Amino acid sequence: MGNLLRDAVEEQFLTALVGYSYRIRTYKPYKCPLSYEVISIIKKERIPIVKAYFLCCMCKSLLCYFEQTHGTSSKSKPSEAKQHFKLTVKCTKHNWKLNLSTMKYVNPPDSFLQDELEIEIMDDGGLQLVELSPVDPWLADPREPEELQEGEVKVTYITHACMELQFGETRFMFDPWLKGPAFARGWWLLHEPPADAMDRLCSADLIYISHMHSDHLSYPTLKDLAKKRPDVPIYVGDTSRPVFWYLEQSQVPLTNINVVPFGVWLNVNKHLRFMILMDDVHPEVDTCLIVEYKGHMILNTVDCTRPNGGKLPNNVDLMMSDFAGGASGFPMTFFGGKYTDSWKETFIKNERVKLLNYKSALVKSLEPKIYCPFAGYFVEAHPSDRSIRETNIKNSAENLNARINKVAADIKTWTPKPGSVLDLGLALRDPTNRAAITDPPANAQIYKDKWDFDLYLNELNNAIGSEIFKHKSWIQFYYSWAGFKNYNLVMRVIETKDDFEPHAGGYDYLVDFLDLSFPTARPGREHFYIEIKNRISVMRSTVLHGRLWDDLYIGFQNQISRDPDIYHHKFWNHFQTELPVSAPGWDEFLQQA
Repeated sequence: MGNLLRDAVEEQFLTALVGYSYRIRTYKPYKCPLSYEVISIIKKERIPIVKAYFLCCMCKSLLCYFEQTHGTSSKSKPSEAKQHFKLTVKCTKHNWKLNLSTMKYVNPPDSFLQDELEIEIMDDGGLQLVELSPVDPWLADPREPEELQEGEVKVTYITHACMELQFGETRFMFDPWLKGPAFARGWWLLHEPPADAMDRLCSADLIYISHMHSDHLSYPTLKDLAKKRPDVPIYVGDTSRPVFWYLEQSQVPLTNINVVPFGVWLNVNKHLRFMILMDDVHPEVDTCLIVEYKGHMILNTVDCTRPNGGKLPNNVDLMMSDFAGGASGFPMTFFGGKYTDSWKETFIKNERVKLLNYKSALVKSLEPKIYCPFAGYFVEAHPSDRSIRETNIKNSAENLNARINKVAADIKTWTPKPGSVLDLGLALRDPTNRAAITDPPANAQIYKDKWDFDLYLNELNNAIGSEIFKHKSWIQFYYSWAGFKNYNLVMRVIETKDDFEPHAGGYDYLVDFLDLSFPTARPGREHFYIEIKNRISVMRSTVLHGRLWDDLYIGFQNQISRDPDIYHHKFWNHFQTELPVSAPGWDEFLQQA
């Protein structure tokens, strides 16, 4: 995205400013929620024009700011030149605020400091950026495309983010979520998987799991897989938090999990290889994938926010990405202040438009021959989440593909249904050939109309009566285990029923993260405050098993208010990605209690 912005600015300004020198100042995007690039047109004695673009890495919101400066010597040092940037910018969705004069974030507080890349002053007083530009890893050992025969490469959509790719006799499966909920009980499959989906999974030659979120790493699905094929090869990226960090606790006996370094081709056979790439915004979690067969590339960006720093291969044969939105607790779980139902509806509608614009622009810029939106087919199906389901409207794959067809007519789009098959060879030879896509049988069930709620909710409810919760000291033990402190935030937690009214047998407590104390009232000092109402079954299951708080937040299992209305990145990042890998020592706790 940065390159696109840079090109647009150069085309607009540089042709009209012959004789001017210019520089590009870039701040490393993986250090912060806002990546941004500034183009400065520099004359010998003044800086007449500054055009700044800001791109929120969390939601892709694009903001553009102009500032007319009033002169600085062309011999100014970079530190002096930087003082001209007095603006504070923010993302309208996440409310990140960045002070451009200090490059420090004021919201969320105490979180990020942008690292500026080295800038050199040229002889004529202009500035130039010094930045390493490594070779794109997929260009290593390039292979010329060979002609594909009919039926040689088949791509079958299963459900949500699960695809089966058949390369000759080799079957490659992505992100199998075939049964059960994701994020505790918040997400359920929208599409009914084909009847033979589990058999396909068990017969796969290899499986790629992009990241640890439970709509991609589904332990209910893998539990069934392990009964038949415990040694099936599974490949994951070398993320800072291991994708399978919870495997031992899950008691799912998979025995052939392979952690792959980023940016390196892994050969499956003579013709087939794949490469896993890191997401720059969430390197601890997200990855994406390039698969190559006989010189033909398939790009699967999955849920990545900024895959591989925004540098991706152009003109791949098939590109797949998420599209739907609605996969966050914000703003659906927030209450109080501006967070009325009507505000949420308007906000979500605007965000859908932004996401459609971003995805269509990205696809257009990468120019794949074929594009398929996937990894967004979930629904808040449980009756207790009806209000979430009715308000948290997602984008449709049809709408995105229609937009792509309008802005990039040469790109063939595919809106998949469970069991539909794309014959890549046929589609590449003739994009208009209807035989290239085989739809499921006319009598096939496309959308799920029932879910096994009781089975999975009973598992969560079993945690409510656990022995540890008979002792109030579990609160101090748990948060000491969690290890988050030295942060001026006071949190109130209220355990609730499904309707978020207090549970008769639930706890209502305060945690002061400045000194990790547990006061009975809010302290008198100035402090940040957050109040979280958690459904008791999900909260206690999360505590009991030492799971990450994604189940609560992304799964819409809580309601949140905050004073002031500020996002606390350090807090959420810790409880969503940095909790200890080992479970709390509850046996030891009970002995002491």
